[in-house]
Amino acid sequence: MSYSPVLESAFNDTKMRSSKLSPFSGMCSFCTADCVGTCEIGLSAALGSMMVYPTNTGSNQVAGEKDLPIDYSHFNINGRCFGAVGAPADADQATIFNVGLERTFGKKHPVKTALPLLLPALIKLNYKDYFAAAAMAGISCVIGEGARDKDPQLKFDENGKIVHFPFLNETMDCFRKYYRGYGQIVPQCNWEDDMLGVPEYAVTECGAEALEFKFGQSAKGTQPAVRAKTLEDALKSQSRGMIVHPDPSDPAVQEAYAKGACPMFWVYSRLPMWTEEYLVARINGLREKGLKNVYFKMAGYDRQDLEQVLRIAAAAEVDMVTFDGAGGGSGYSPTKMMNEWGLPAICMEVALVEICKKLEAEGLSLPAITLTGGFSTEDQVFKALAIGAPYITHVGLCRAAMAAAMTGEKMGQLLDEGKVPPHLAKYGSTKEEIFAELPELRGLYGEEADKMSTGAIGAYSYLKRIAFGLQHFAALNRKFDVKYLDRSDVIPMTRDAKDLMKGTWFDL
Repeated sequence: MSYSPVLESAFNDTKMRSSKLSPFSGMCSFCTADCVGTCEIGLSAALGSMMVYPTNTGSNQVAGEKDLPIDYSHFNINGRCFGAVGAPADADQATIFNVGLERTFGKKHPVKTALPLLLPALIKLNYKDYFAAAAMAGISCVIGEGARDKDPQLKFDENGKIVHFPFLNETMDCFRKYYRGYGQIVPQCNWEDDMLGVPEYAVTECGAEALEFKFGQSAKGTQPAVRAKTLEDALKSQSRGMIVHPDPSDPAVQEAYAKGACPMFWVYSRLPMWTEEYLVARINGLREKGLKNVYFKMAGYDRQDLEQVLRIAAAAEVDMVTFDGAGGGSGYSPTKMMNEWGLPAICMEVALVEICKKLEAEGLSLPAITLTGGFSTEDQVFKALAIGAPYITHVGLCRAAMAAAMTGEKMGQLLDEGKVPPHLAKYGSTKEEIFAELPELRGLYGEEADKMSTGAIGAYSYLKRIAFGLQHFAALNRKFDVKYLDRSDVIPMTRDAKDLMKGTWFDL
């Protein structure tokens, strides 16, 4: 059997003509000269190199479609019926409502989160409600790399450093407006962001207390190449320090462009070339300017790279590292990269636990770790926390939380128009009746809750569902704080799952 999808995808709205397919190639087994080319190959015949990336970007999310041969479904959740850990063995006190979900991390400046969750880096779609919901739920969230590209008011000094970036402050305010003492909003920095001075601007001009340095994400292990449609667009990107291919300032290229004979312009974000020496010095310099907490973002690269990032994090006294497993995705990533590269989250998690044990034995002080990569429901979150204990302290929910923000926003729009989605009609016809968590938000924010976007309420409500579900699973195991979870709380159901737990799955 083949685990890879055939040559059709939601990325590009492509379809197979035949029901008879060749599993490995993904092609129709009978390929006819009469076909108009509705599959990935056919569309590539028209769009060429553009087909490396999804055509369905913009107001959509896209994610990997490969049926990975192992994931968290290979485990069931254990259960116990005697005693209580973290609560008195008293039926009136050992309840789901008393399961503790708060976590605290941080080397020098502790950060408390109300839930063992994080909203990973994103700066598209309904990002305002995504960040607002994080503050409402009491967790950290990350503003995605390259946010500067979304600011038409962006200005640089004569040295090419950013001196005016109001969009960043506006974005941070989405979180700060509802901040209640838990979590942080964290601007992310890729190589270009760092080169252009985003860290200094974020800390000194926007009051950012935390930054995340990006090594990679599992849907996009390289950095993106974005098409510039005109010579003018290409020159503008080049003037902002970006790599543009072919060189739009080359007279020969400009002449070819005028004749309609110039290759497509691609604006390319540089691969990060972080080193321990650079990052330790860089982070210390930013701390002197007021930076309190540091996060890293890492993907499912080679196991030696996973270890090296943790070593750098220990040397730089980083507070949190987010590791992103294969199978996720939300934005503009190469289609085959989303499907065919990197360690799946469960495999990466097991490798991380082994690495953490090794580094801890060496005496290194490790950061807290968030695991992300396709998580969407409380059972998956519980399994990840249990399998990764005590090193994995948080789970990232990106695409799912954004889906809740977008859905909540759409529901609100329809309710304002007097249109109740049919599947919601049995619950009511007003905002008050549909959004069940609204009264709790009034308790937290008073009358301000009635002004909240339904997108933020929707994402908050989704996170509340995850939290309540976690409390049920923890109580099922008679553990009344998530800090007590461990591998005894899951049951491997397949040979691969058992091999992972024994540490032999990676053996060649």
